[in-house]
Amino acid sequence: MPSWLILILVGVALVILGVATEIGQFLIWIGAIVLVASLIMGLVGRGRRT
Repeated sequence: MPSWLILILVGVALVILGVATEIGQFLIWIGAIVLVASLIMGLVGRGRRT
């Protein structure tokens, strides 16, 4: 399972449970940032191969 997905799932679980909602929202944002960064790196990597 990708790290960004784990971060988002844990963040969503914390927000839904109402425990540490600030930390949950922070984990969701970090997960989204990691997802976007990995997508950009994947596209840049493919661009260099061709």
